[in-house]
Amino acid sequence: MHLKLILVLFYVLVVLSAANGILGYGEDQQLFSFRKHSLFPYNNGSSSCSFQRSRKQNGATILEMKHKDQCSGQVKDWNKRHKEQLIADEVRIRSIQARIKNMISGQSEIISQARIPIVSGVRMQTLNYIVTVTLGGKNMTVIVDTGSDLTWVQCQPCRLCYNQPEPIYDPSYSSSYQNVTCDSDSCKSLQSTTGFKGVCTKEKPSPCYYTVSYGDGSYTRGDLGREQMILGDTNVSDFVFGCGRNNKGLFGAASGLMGLGRSGLSLISQTTDIFGGVFSYCLPPTQGDSSGSLILGGDFSAYKNTTPISYTKLLSSPQLSTFYILNNTGASIGGVPIQSPSFGIGGILIDSGTVISRLPPSLYKAVKTEFLKQFTGYPPAPSFSILDTCFNLSAYDEVNIPTIKMQFEDDVELTVDVTGVFYFVKSDASQVCLALASLTYENEIGILGNYQQRNTRVIYDTVQSKLGLAKESCNFM
Repeated sequence: MHLKLILVLFYVLVVLSAANGILGYGEDQQLFSFRKHSLFPYNNGSSSCSFQRSRKQNGATILEMKHKDQCSGQVKDWNKRHKEQLIADEVRIRSIQARIKNMISGQSEIISQARIPIVSGVRMQTLNYIVTVTLGGKNMTVIVDTGSDLTWVQCQPCRLCYNQPEPIYDPSYSSSYQNVTCDSDSCKSLQSTTGFKGVCTKEKPSPCYYTVSYGDGSYTRGDLGREQMILGDTNVSDFVFGCGRNNKGLFGAASGLMGLGRSGLSLISQTTDIFGGVFSYCLPPTQGDSSGSLILGGDFSAYKNTTPISYTKLLSSPQLSTFYILNNTGASIGGVPIQSPSFGIGGILIDSGTVISRLPPSLYKAVKTEFLKQFTGYPPAPSFSILDTCFNLSAYDEVNIPTIKMQFEDDVELTVDVTGVFYFVKSDASQVCLALASLTYENEIGILGNYQQRNTRVIYDTVQSKLGLAKESCNFM
């Protein structure tokens, strides 16, 4: 009798797990069901960026975070969209590596002359996650980017602005807006924040003009200003931001960008007295109408993590002080440890704006080899853009996926969510690729992209210089 009861309970647990689309299959493997959990994103996207919600919980401000493709409308050609996304992602990687190289060599960043052929009018969707803030009383949808420092929005009068569905911010209609002058500390800090010195004119007092280049010919140029920003219902007075009068590039339909880097001009640095220098996010997968959260402040009660938070220290480097860099000490595929000379050397940069994680060539080769050794019996498919390990899974209702884990200093481990292992090129699963790519050179710094951060609470503590990781099923509510 007891045995029958145990078998019935076991059957119920299996059915409940299958209903969620993902079946636990031991510590080292995960069974993924195509029937219940499509990985293909947004077949019915909205034509414009809808207002993202917010709320306050104890000492934390919580902003709803959505994937930017939800603002892109109905996509007629996903194959073309995916190609543009991955080209743009590769451009971002080159830009970051060039910026790091220039920082280490002590040179000022220069605008890259590289040009990637993009079909005119196609939005590049590299910087993927958006939130809504209020600036000067107006709602603005901005891209969240930990790899950038200066927060900026498009401003009137505008010399060159890309199309956005929201009204462009006009400082002349705001009683709380003030110019930032050229002799201010904020203007003087532009060099370390953006790689470019603030530009001054002969007028007294001179406004402070800024330039930020994103490496592919994309840029924002304008003048620094101070304005009242509202995050949820938290007031931030005299917030320094870029008023972009000349903007071009990879920003899609968003009004601008929220810089969450480590420099003095980043949003998290300017709000340290309010939020204690702590922010976190949980990035949702890209299918359906899923949403995650950006939490400003370190109130743990706002988190919904299902595993304990583990902290690893952020590496400190005077030359790379604006980036968040971790010491990557190991990795495993399906429980098998990966051997690589890159572990413990150079670190890995964690970035919300990069999509696909990039690994040093020797590490990528070892990961790919072990993955193929374990993920056997599935027909291959052609490579796609930067992704060279692809499969045709259209004949399967479910597949058994080896668990990918990354280890960091202080015995911290990131288990990549099952939705972050494969990049679905085709909706019928006839072309599904391992969502990892190789860097060009061994001495380039690895980058942990947002695809592998899905369904994980990532906590940045800039005061104590540490980063926390915990499993969480991302949901704003």
